[in-house]
Amino acid sequence: MLDHPNIVNLVEVIDDPNADHFYMVLEYVDGKRVWEGSGPPGGIGEDTARMYLRDIVSGLMYLHAHNIVHGDIKPDNVLVTRSGTVKIGDFSISQVVEMSVLAFACLNPPFLFLLAGALLEDDNDELRRSPGTPVFTAPECCLGVIYHGKAADTWAVGVTLYCMILGQYPFLGETLHDTYDKIVNNPLVLPDEMNAELKDLLEGLLCKDPALRITLDAVTNHTWVIGDDGPIPQYLCWCKRSSMQKGREPSDGSKDSTGINLTE
Repeated sequence: MLDHPNIVNLVEVIDDPNADHFYMVLEYVDGKRVWEGSGPPGGIGEDTARMYLRDIVSGLMYLHAHNIVHGDIKPDNVLVTRSGTVKIGDFSISQVVEMSVLAFACLNPPFLFLLAGALLEDDNDELRRSPGTPVFTAPECCLGVIYHGKAADTWAVGVTLYCMILGQYPFLGETLHDTYDKIVNNPLVLPDEMNAELKDLLEGLLCKDPALRITLDAVTNHTWVIGDDGPIPQYLCWCKRSSMQKGREPSDGSKDSTGINLTE
């Protein structure tokens, strides 16, 4: 089943037999949204943004490893627990691309029910429908063409980081069409005084060409992201973790030689 500290876990889906509705029971997160926090006017501060981004990337990489495209990454869908852990929520428009038998088996029944209608026949992450919130939409999605969902999620991570740092959207128009036009055609503008490493990361995340856009895997080892904490740890689901532990688990039962977290 899906189990990661940086996603809001789906507990159960209840189908109402008497109405055309179903109800999702989600993990309760006692905390706040990422917009709330300390820092300079208009942002939450570089250190806080880095901490939040590390958790966002960790959770999103876990979803992508299970072939789930979130489709609506944005600050409003990222929650912070009282202990400071960030969790990605709102999977209402998420989609699942074709996956291996092992990856499919990792999805717990509520996720299977919720996402069954979004299973794609392709063997990749190509999507055809429009994603979530317009200002977080990747350029390739604005053009109405087939796009890669994981790369579009990565763009949305970049917009989210931009918002956390500067407290505003990188591309915003008066209308939906104007917003899309700016996303596709306007250059990314960053303050001259911005940290050079942060600027490099934002330019990579908000690269308009999805083929040249930085990958989440590369983000985990980016100098700005590493900071004083090192690369972002990657978590495994219980079934993959169990298969890897056989013959590889060290005496302390915590991490293998690759540094992958093998514990709950």
